[in-house]
Amino acid sequence: MSAGVVTGQARDMESREEREEVVGMRELLEPYRAGRLELANRVAMAPMTRGRADDATGVPSPYAATYYRQRAGAGLLITEGVYVNALAKGGPGIPGLVTDAQTRGWREVTDAVHAEGGTIFAQLWHVGRMTHPLTLPDGELPVAPSAVAIEGSRIFTRDGLLDHVTPRELTAREIDATIRDFASAARRAIEAGFDGVEIHGANGYLVQQFIADNTNLRTDGYGGSVTGRLRFATEVVEAVVTEVGADRVGLRISPDNAENQLAETDARTTYRTLVDALEPLGLAYLHVLENGAYGAIADLRTRWSGTLVANTNGPVPSSPAAGARLVRDGHADVIALGRLFMTNPDLPARLADGIPLAGPPTENLYGGGAEGYIDYPPATDGPGVAAARAVTATATATAAA
Repeated sequence: MSAGVVTGQARDMESREEREEVVGMRELLEPYRAGRLELANRVAMAPMTRGRADDATGVPSPYAATYYRQRAGAGLLITEGVYVNALAKGGPGIPGLVTDAQTRGWREVTDAVHAEGGTIFAQLWHVGRMTHPLTLPDGELPVAPSAVAIEGSRIFTRDGLLDHVTPRELTAREIDATIRDFASAARRAIEAGFDGVEIHGANGYLVQQFIADNTNLRTDGYGGSVTGRLRFATEVVEAVVTEVGADRVGLRISPDNAENQLAETDARTTYRTLVDALEPLGLAYLHVLENGAYGAIADLRTRWSGTLVANTNGPVPSSPAAGARLVRDGHADVIALGRLFMTNPDLPARLADGIPLAGPPTENLYGGGAEGYIDYPPATDGPGVAAARAVTATATATAAA
């Protein structure tokens, strides 16, 4: 075969791949409807901690409404993790959904997003052992399924990085109260105007600490067998469903994710069992973060008939093109992108117009004010642009005064 023929075939292949990517991207940008979900496109903004809430009160930052409004062009916005009780808080600047003031603060956010036609879910978060007494009221110890500490790693506190402490094991009574706290926070979320809630069952936090066999050493009904280790997760989901309705509830999981020193020796069996238990409930969606050897997205798709939100997590941001392929291949209905939304607030519009994307941020990710939060310029006149410019100008003037 001549070099010219080989070159021609390579170009044809590249052209075919480019055409498939364009078609896939178009599918990603089409509206998505399923049950209560009515999304302008299939691009979700993944939950991302930004650490800018008032640390004393847990009330969202005064810039939060602008931040989420700028990104309301996403089909679905999922907020940063929001703590469900005082022991659930993971670090400085984390917002809550526990008090009336916090609920009012989130109402400003949801009103801003809805004014732009957006859809927003609150992520309900309990970090379990992933916190420190300096972060918790009265210097309390973190709580967890079992008294198993993270070794050889440090955690961020108001005094900087400190060694992890050994958590104390939750009692059965405390487990029951924590489940009720998830439901109560969900009710507050709806009162604050959220379209729904996502239960954070991923990334090595409390729900997944119950699921993983190296962090759950319990011998009661919440440990031991796969069913026992899944009990807390299923009871949290069921309680939240009872409180606000299944079609307002999503669940995020990250099977086989070793983050925060978790080990799941048989993730495939464990998460198939979980999905089989939750499938009949009719949840708004299942959010699967794939970050391990187990190909969870494709495997669990075959067992989940409802909406599946897919996210891949690694050293580089998830690719919109890779997400489009997941949708085109039927493995996912919606794609969650994270870091790209930080620097590209009008990300779906940029994808639609073929505008080059800014790279992920390298500073000002956590804490602070407007800088690195609401000052990334839009490439299009999308949601919240005028409001963002006004708020940024005010913040700049205040800083200069």
